[in-house]
Amino acid sequence: MLTYGQTIISTTSLPKKINETSGLATYNGYLVTHNDSGGKARLYLFDTLGGQLQQKRIRGIKNNDWEDLAQDENYIYIADTGNNFGTRKNLKIKRVQPTDSGFFHQGSIAIRYAKQENFNKQYKHAFDAEGLTSSGHELLLFSKNRATLTTEVYCIPKQPGDYELYPTTSVFVNGLITGADYNTKEQLLLLVGYNYEGEQFLYTVPNFNPDVMALDSLVQHRLDLKKAQIEAVKIIDAHSAWLTTEEEGSGAPRLFKVTF
Repeated sequence: MLTYGQTIISTTSLPKKINETSGLATYNGYLVTHNDSGGKARLYLFDTLGGQLQQKRIRGIKNNDWEDLAQDENYIYIADTGNNFGTRKNLKIKRVQPTDSGFFHQGSIAIRYAKQENFNKQYKHAFDAEGLTSSGHELLLFSKNRATLTTEVYCIPKQPGDYELYPTTSVFVNGLITGADYNTKEQLLLLVGYNYEGEQFLYTVPNFNPDVMALDSLVQHRLDLKKAQIEAVKIIDAHSAWLTTEEEGSGAPRLFKVTF
């Protein structure tokens, strides 16, 4: 179902140091983000006015193509899972412990897609994923399937290791998913993405139960955003969320507060 009239209640320009903001988490009252492919191995903290930018270098890891952040009470998880052309064999989720004295790498979760046999360069395939969120003892990874405009959901243990992935479920989203967030208290799953025409979307899945993994209640909301590509989402409460967009010719990356 496609709905309209979602309200963007604030728009904030962000520092150009995070011009490719691609994930969102929170820490000590700050929003946390990162740049994507080719950026430095750093997380950036900023306030909701786009100020007080702090950089947290993470030693021992590399930013191949960071695409999203997930978090629980102990760690922030970095999805180094960008795979635009389906050629990567080093997909990982980096587990990072945030502390007041620094952000520290605490092991990697290596992943590979069980159904992928072809690693030649390709443009429309099922083996790119940009949405990551946390649920209990697992991480949920959402694919960006350019071939079918579906998203496949993969359940991944949080413990460092090497895992072969099979999709738990798949749903048609008529777009390309770029970010995800799940709030256990609200039982709310949010996804963000866009289509080939440049339209931007927020997807809501109320009463989401990760144990069942049913996405039948998914609703696609079109957002009236120009010169934007939404890359990240962070739930505020049952009816609002933060979104960030890359620069995309607008002059600066931006932070939006949206109600739904």
